[in-house]
Amino acid sequence: MRAVLNHHAVSPGLWMLAWRRLRADRIAMTALAVVGAFLLMLVGSISGLIANDWEEEVAVNYAPPGFLKPDAATAALARPQAPTPPNAFDPLASELAVLEAQVQATHPPRAKALTLPFGADKWGHDVLKKTVKGGETSIVVGLVAAFVAVALGTLFGAVSGFYGGAVDDLFNWFYSIFTSIPSILMILTVAAVLQQKGVMTIVLILGLTGWTGPYRLVRAEYIKHKAREYVMAADAIGASNWRKMFSHIFPNVSHVALVQLSILVVGFIKAEVILSFLGFGVPVGTVSWGSMLNEAQNELILGKWWQLAAAAGAMALLVTAFSLFTDALRDALDPKLK
Repeated sequence: MRAVLNHHAVSPGLWMLAWRRLRADRIAMTALAVVGAFLLMLVGSISGLIANDWEEEVAVNYAPPGFLKPDAATAALARPQAPTPPNAFDPLASELAVLEAQVQATHPPRAKALTLPFGADKWGHDVLKKTVKGGETSIVVGLVAAFVAVALGTLFGAVSGFYGGAVDDLFNWFYSIFTSIPSILMILTVAAVLQQKGVMTIVLILGLTGWTGPYRLVRAEYIKHKAREYVMAADAIGASNWRKMFSHIFPNVSHVALVQLSILVVGFIKAEVILSFLGFGVPVGTVSWGSMLNEAQNELILGKWWQLAAAAGAMALLVTAFSLFTDALRDALDPKLK
């Protein structure tokens, strides 16, 4: 009898049951492994362990990927150039020649590669390292901004749907103001108010303008769940409103927030491209997948497609894996599918 009681005392909870369902889903675990690899790449990039030297000119301009042979123009760039003859009419020619000799003695010219695994951009930067470093900016923007938007939308939706009345009217009025203005104009308005460039600015712009979708869905779920029997039982035992909202109701509607998180991560990574193109994105000297795609549109005209393929491929892989994982996690947490 005691063993039976102890067995019931340690019965698995909601999250343990969800984890068991996820482990049985091979697609979900594969997607989780891909997302985990991107997060490890993010940590390595932030700590400087990888892609810290992405700005070094290690190859000739537009060096192709390793599986392509360099053309004649690329090979000509790697040949040593003949020294420029001194100008006899330049009074500083001799001094400049001495300074150039001193610079070459202390910093000898480095041989530049003709090919790289993923090619090089117009400055000779390694596209692979540039993609890793750009992922640091884009992943941080997508994840953090989506988390801020979902957290605000979930908090506002929970309070509005649970309390109703004047509180609900106040949040609905606030929601109507944000949704009545086109999203691009709202983003530009917030960007004009902040008047700064940087990752934190992009996070605030997207987070403060993207909470309306999660708010609408979470509010509807709280209106539906607050009259359920388990919430009434929690009220009968004296649970506080905060505990009923986030300890009893939220686990049953968390799949809605997770789906919105997945959608917003995808949308915010794309929005970073738009902001960078409009001049409100990352500052000069900071690379992101958005800035890489912005550069690649001019390179594509010249037939240099590898920077576009690297940035778009990395973005597509992360977005697809994150969407598959959160979709499986939603199914695992949905009480109606148990």
